[in-house]
Amino acid sequence: MQETWLFIERGGIIMIPLLLSSIIVLAIVIERSIVLRKKKILIPEIIRVIEEIKKPDDIHLAISICNKNKGAFANIVQLGLENSDLPHEELKELISDQGRQEVRTLQKGLVIIETIAAIAPLLGLLGTVLGMIKVFTVISEQGLGQTQALSGGISEALITTVFGLSIGIPALIFYNYFADKSENMIMDIEKYTSKLLRKIARFRMNTAIDEVKHAVQ
Repeated sequence: MQETWLFIERGGIIMIPLLLSSIIVLAIVIERSIVLRKKKILIPEIIRVIEEIKKPDDIHLAISICNKNKGAFANIVQLGLENSDLPHEELKELISDQGRQEVRTLQKGLVIIETIAAIAPLLGLLGTVLGMIKVFTVISEQGLGQTQALSGGISEALITTVFGLSIGIPALIFYNYFADKSENMIMDIEKYTSKLLRKIARFRMNTAIDEVKHAVQ
């Protein structure tokens, strides 16, 4: 622990924002790993509800199941079921609006990871520049004989560069991983909600046909 602290201390003041950045990235990665589990988002019970709806009478049972399984996917499906009496285009727009809101929850924190992936190497470069300034200051004031002071400035420059890259590279990898994972889940949600819309439209069509038949009789 003491060696780690000495390592950070040798890096200079730039190590403070770099250290904070690494903690933030780690916290978001852990949180996203828990939240973006496929079965937690694409809840099997909700998918089963969409697959098994056969008639309008099944909608009330489906809504009760959605109430028991809260989440982005369940919220969208429940909204569609509760407003199944709306015209098709209006219902489609309503679900699309809700979907855009829920997407924000799936992609929460990704902008922060992307930002840190970009700025961490730059902070490391800033630390390098500050370290080299110290080196040249020592040279101009005391000459080349002060090897300890020179090595301290060079060490600071190298430490911040390495630390900045060590944060930026994994942050970029995690950003791409979670962005791709959330995008795939969004596409799956769109697929199932489209299927639900088609079923609701079919129910409405069948109801209209039955009403025509009764009117003719």
